[in-house]
Amino acid sequence: MIVSGSLGRQIIADIEGWPQLESVYVFCRNQVVHEQWANKIYKVKGVYTKIKPICKALQLDRENCDRAMISVTFHGLDPLFMYTQLLKEALLEIDDDDKKSIKDLADYCREQDDIPEDQVKQVEREYRNHTPIWWYTAETFMYPMLNRGLRQLDVDIILKMGFFIRHLHNHITQLHQEQQGSIPT
Repeated sequence: MIVSGSLGRQIIADIEGWPQLESVYVFCRNQVVHEQWANKIYKVKGVYTKIKPICKALQLDRENCDRAMISVTFHGLDPLFMYTQLLKEALLEIDDDDKKSIKDLADYCREQDDIPEDQVKQVEREYRNHTPIWWYTAETFMYPMLNRGLRQLDVDIILKMGFFIRHLHNHITQLHQEQQGSIPT
């Protein structure tokens, strides 16, 4: 905020506590007089009698504020939250070959000791015959495996099931849009 010397002296006590007010610049004719009160106020960044120096100070303060905002963006959020958001965005954007993805998932499942072979073969044979929601709710390994991967943030499972997560997300989004379109206004 830029204020005149006389106005600044009158209002600074009322406004210096505002959290949205980062800096105050005093623009006046008598620098010496106004520096006496202004130097006692933390948010007053300077007392100026010319426009160019105040513009330079404003520009530096804006750059510092921008850097601080970037810092808040990266450091103010829980790293785990940011990690999962990035992983989710990446999974939803990947455009891979479904046949290869199903084969990779089947191979991964066969390496595990707790997944019945008949369920793995069923997914290989019939995946395209059913909706992702059907697979999620069916009595197969898909639901428990996906939930375990998400609960434990097991990236191997999440990546192997990435195609399924994407299909499930897209199917739910499509159903939601259809439902919204059928609601009378």
